[in-house]
Amino acid sequence: MNTQDIISIASSHLQSLPGHLFDIISISKPPSIDSAQNLSKIISKLSPLVGNLIEFNIVDYLNTNLNLKNIGHWVRQDPGFPDTIFSSEILPTPGFEVKAWFPLATEITARFKDSQNHFIEDQTHVAILAWLPEFVIYGKPKIIDILITSGRSVAAARDNHYHNPPNYVVLEPEDTSNRTKNLQQTNTNGYKFQIEKGDIKTAEKFVETWGESGKKYSTERQYQEQLRELLRKFDFRLDTNFAKMDRIRHSEIEAFKQKILHTKIANRTIKEWTTALNKGNENIFEELLYLKE
Repeated sequence: MNTQDIISIASSHLQSLPGHLFDIISISKPPSIDSAQNLSKIISKLSPLVGNLIEFNIVDYLNTNLNLKNIGHWVRQDPGFPDTIFSSEILPTPGFEVKAWFPLATEITARFKDSQNHFIEDQTHVAILAWLPEFVIYGKPKIIDILITSGRSVAAARDNHYHNPPNYVVLEPEDTSNRTKNLQQTNTNGYKFQIEKGDIKTAEKFVETWGESGKKYSTERQYQEQLRELLRKFDFRLDTNFAKMDRIRHSEIEAFKQKILHTKIANRTIKEWTTALNKGNENIFEELLYLKE
C-alpha cells in the first residue's frame, strides 16, 4: 500500500461525513425570540472553537472507521503541517490539512500558506468541512458537506492567482532545512507594491528584463532571487490577507462554496438563512424555535 492508496481510502470514508453529528458540544435551544435574535448575532464567534474540535475529532473518526492498525494510525500534529497525518513506514507521509467552515459567516477564512515545494509528491490533501448547528443556530455541530482536494492544486491556484509582479509578489520561504523542525519555515508570503512610495513604471521595466516568463510564478531559486531583488529595490508591504482560501479562485473550492450556499436546510438555502438572519425579522426566529418540533 502506498501514499495515494491511504489518501484514497481515507477520503472515501470522510466523504460519508455529511449529515454526521459531532457530539462535542451542544448549543441549547433559545427560550424566546429575543434570545434567538441575540444568539444569531454571536453564533459565529463559536466557529473557531467548534472548528478546532471537529479537526481534533477527525483523527478519532479515521482511526475508528479504518482497519489499518496493522499498517499505521492517524495522528494529530499540533503545531505542524499538515495537521492530520498517517504515522507509518509509508513515505511520503500521507496527510490531510483539515479546514472547518461555518457558512453563515459566508467567507472561508482559513488560510493556506504552505509552499508548493511541500506537495511535489501530492502527499497532502485539503479537507474542507462545512458545518452548522443541527437547527441552524442551535444544537450539535452537523456536517453539511465535505470537499477533499489536492493540496498541490490549492497551492498552485493561490500562487497563480496572487502573483503579478511588480504589483504583487508571492515569495517562498528561505531555505531553513538545516534548522530544527520547530524553527523551519514553510510558508509563502504575499507582498503588495507601495504605489505611494515608489515608481510603478520603473518597477515594471525592471520586471520586463526578466523576459517573457518573468510574471509566471516559479519556486526555483533563481526566480526567487529575482523577486527578492525586486523587493529590495522598491517598497512593498506584507499583505495580511494573503492566502485566504475564499479568495484564491481554486475551481473546486469555488464550486463547493456555491454548492453549500445553495444547500437547503429546513426549507431554506443557507444563503437565504444568512440573509434572513441578518435582517432580523421576528418571523424567522419564531420559525427557528419550532424546527426541533
